[in-house]
Amino acid sequence: MKILVLIVIAYLLGSLPTGLWIGKVFYHVNLREHGSGNTGTTNTFRVLGPKAGIMTFIIDMLKGTIAALLPHMLDMTTVSPIVIGLFAIIGHTFPIFAKFKGGKAVATSAGVLLGFAPLFLLYLLIIFVGTLYLFSMISLSSVVAAAVAVISVLIFPAFGFLLPHYDLLFTLIIVFIASIIIIRHKDNLTRIRKHDENLVPWGLNLSKQKVD
Repeated sequence: MKILVLIVIAYLLGSLPTGLWIGKVFYHVNLREHGSGNTGTTNTFRVLGPKAGIMTFIIDMLKGTIAALLPHMLDMTTVSPIVIGLFAIIGHTFPIFAKFKGGKAVATSAGVLLGFAPLFLLYLLIIFVGTLYLFSMISLSSVVAAAVAVISVLIFPAFGFLLPHYDLLFTLIIVFIASIIIIRHKDNLTRIRKHDENLVPWGLNLSKQKVD
């Protein structure tokens, strides 16, 4: 029963549509009607500016971190923290408070890893930032980091690097989270193939996307 309560709390926490609410309350802007129509960090940055984007990222990330830490906070050892964190990611992606239309799971997933495997998150952050510098695309950086995460959980435990041993549950959840992130970015991947993806004003843009 306690595990079910944690799952519900994590899902509801993840369901808080941060960018959507920040846009409506402080900017009187409905993010669904602007940019990509997404309510996550990237579209918030693009439509509402850096302050709103940073605040959205921090809150969305903390949703995942708090969810992953709930079992520790309540001294529950019968459930893995990453399982509870997973439901925050599901809530963020399919939020009950926003007609089940949420973000692309990147920030909340990072938050879950911050609470459960911070060194692994740091490694993926390096991959993300490196890809962002080379190609100037948050979407591509997110997809690459997700794909690298899957490869890493399959290979690293064999060498004891970052992940000391194979953990089937952790591996399956990483694969599931990465799949969500990649699937949620399918429209971005289509635009990348057409050289028409949105860029950030930083990096080399090696794929030569069109700049508006």
